[in-house]
Amino acid sequence: TDELELHLPDGALARHAVEHARAAGGRAGEIPAEPAVAVNMEYARLDTPLRDGDEVAFIPPVAGG
Repeated sequence: TDELELHLPDGALARHAVEHARAAGGRAGEIPAEPAVAVNMEYARLDTPLRDGDEVAFIPPVAGG
């Protein structure tokens, strides 16, 4: 797994973590603009407030049939 440490201001939302990660470039730049996310290992919405020390995971899209 790829890990990226982000430093976000107080009051940041999961959406801000997505934006900052995408801006970091590299593989993180490939994250969709509105991915499914998890905060502290639970599915969350992009408008979920973040606290210091929270772990945010970006869940890749999957295709199936």
